[in-house]
Amino acid sequence: MLKNCIKISTTLFLFAIQSSYAQQVLPSSGVTVESNVLDGVYVQEHIPTKRVIQYPSLREADVLWSKRVWRTIDLREKMNHPLFFPLEPLSDRRSLWDVIRYGVLKEGAMTIYDLKGSEQDDQFKYPVKPANGNAQDPEFQKILMSFFGSETEVEEMDENDEVIYDELGDPKLKTVVEEYYSRDIVRYELKEDWFFDKQRSVMDVRIIGLSPLVYDYDPSGDVKGLKNLFWLYFPECRYTFQNFFVYNGKNDAMRMSFDDLFWKRRFSSYIHKESNVFDRIIAQPYDGVDALLESERIKKEMFLIEHDVWNL
Repeated sequence: MLKNCIKISTTLFLFAIQSSYAQQVLPSSGVTVESNVLDGVYVQEHIPTKRVIQYPSLREADVLWSKRVWRTIDLREKMNHPLFFPLEPLSDRRSLWDVIRYGVLKEGAMTIYDLKGSEQDDQFKYPVKPANGNAQDPEFQKILMSFFGSETEVEEMDENDEVIYDELGDPKLKTVVEEYYSRDIVRYELKEDWFFDKQRSVMDVRIIGLSPLVYDYDPSGDVKGLKNLFWLYFPECRYTFQNFFVYNGKNDAMRMSFDDLFWKRRFSSYIHKESNVFDRIIAQPYDGVDALLESERIKKEMFLIEHDVWNL
């Protein structure tokens, strides 16, 4: 009898621990789980509780050579699908866009930087912050939401879902924000610095900024190009990216975080701009295949610098 009581108590104790872990770990994915059911055979603690690994210290005197480049990550490429999928958040995994939304809108740990109408303004000059210091202020939340969707005019409807007309008989219009979802994000742009650290004798890279891109439509509904929504300061984003799973097609037990993915360079990209005296992108003096060849030339040049840097 005593042994049975001990077994029952032990079982209840372990179940209580498992339930408490489920309550703590599952919401860290950014998805609210009301049932507190552990969707798996064990609690995945590594990524949700992972701490940021700090970059090695770097002095200006140790940098023999450096170059700033801008990269494009095309989400249509198969290697970049872990950044694009899933289109709807899962209990343990979500797309990079949904992670960004969570970090900015819910967690409030990431600051977005406005472009102020300039497509190439990536210098983090215009942070979007509340004027009164209250990030939960409704007016500030509306401003934030405007960056995560496109404004459009729709007809006003009454309680019976009938169109409201003005004095001239025209339908009244109101401005609403249509949210962008994961499927709407086409590309990401990275701003990064490559440098040779003579103290460690390595060529290294640090990502400085990240920007999502969507299709830009004209009034007729036709696509006229791509547009940057905003910029994010990547070192700040790491504290959010570190706690979200990235899909591993070979082993579900060895998933990495988004921070690991960027650190290990597990994405496909091409260079669309390098630091230059004109501050122009590759596509301006080059076009089509020539632009891709110029991108490869820049990549090869940085590769050769790593081997020849001691002769500079």
